[in-house]
Amino acid sequence: MIYFDNAATTLHKPKEVIDAVVFAMESMGNAGRGSNSASINASRSLYNARVNVANFFNISDASRLAFTHNSTESLNIAIKGLFSKDDHVISTALEHNSVLRPLYEIQNSGVDISIIPADTSGNLDYSNIPSYIKSNTKAIICTHGSNLTGNIVDIKQIINICKKHNLIFILDASQTAGIIPIDVNDGIDILCFTGHKSLYGPQGTGGIFVRDGLNLRPLKSGGTGIKTFSHEQPLEMPTHLEAGTLNGHGISGLSAGIDFINKIGIDKIREHELKLMWLFYNQIKNLNNIKVYGDFSSVNRTPIVTFNIGNIDSGDIEQELIETYNISCRAGGHCAPLMHKALGTEKQGAVRFSFSYFNTIEEVEYAIKVIQQLSNL
Repeated sequence: MIYFDNAATTLHKPKEVIDAVVFAMESMGNAGRGSNSASINASRSLYNARVNVANFFNISDASRLAFTHNSTESLNIAIKGLFSKDDHVISTALEHNSVLRPLYEIQNSGVDISIIPADTSGNLDYSNIPSYIKSNTKAIICTHGSNLTGNIVDIKQIINICKKHNLIFILDASQTAGIIPIDVNDGIDILCFTGHKSLYGPQGTGGIFVRDGLNLRPLKSGGTGIKTFSHEQPLEMPTHLEAGTLNGHGISGLSAGIDFINKIGIDKIREHELKLMWLFYNQIKNLNNIKVYGDFSSVNRTPIVTFNIGNIDSGDIEQELIETYNISCRAGGHCAPLMHKALGTEKQGAVRFSFSYFNTIEEVEYAIKVIQQLSNL
């Protein structure tokens, strides 16, 4: 199978990641829950992984980084732990349901929500953002890159707006962590990320960074290995947001994935992925019946090409690609309902190809020939 659904999860992982997970499963006890060598080794492994991930995002105090199971959990922690009744939060039409659904949930509890619209190319009008700010606005939360179009959000502009108006900035880096360098010191107050996409970690891994001085109500409470007799979740980070046994095996793999990125170089990885993306885009964009979505006027984007063929349902195209040509991609709504509405594809859906460092030019050239055939049906 040729795999082009890397924006959902990277199927092909570095061997170092697999080896790290296997080693952890063979040797790791429960971190912070004993004095035996297996437990101590687990604690040491988690500490080293936390420092490794923190360094990757230029987080100076690794204790401000809590491990989670994915971006969805991180975003739920941020959204449900920060806002209260009568607060106002601004987000965008580019968002995944991992942002939208928690926002809708707290809206039902009295939080005011504003959504900045996107144009038909999937872009935001940054000059219009300040008009959404109210006296009770507390934060802006947005994705770094659209999982549907591959468009990158200019977070520098949004950070400048947040600084000017003393707002908290929450970044969903699901589609960019591991592709585009991210430095929390640029003005990111809360960073949410997942491990199983471009960080090449296992599924069930992710994290949330919360800047010093900013406190969130924990989403979960429970065992921590410390302060056993306290009735409340400990206030110290990262324990404050890490109830229960962590996915130590997966986190070991996540750390190995970051080691792989550091070894190859994030710029080299992005260069290869975008080379594949531009090859695919340039060869299909002018084909009969092909409509490509997103803004390709900028080289600053994630390696995603999303399109439709005529009026054919995107799910039918996906099924034909896998059953006849052994090509895996993603069709449908991509958990991005507002983005589909902006593009006018809420009924047809769209076909998404997303590329990885482990894809090859030969695979892309084969996919181009297949799309050329399908476009003439």
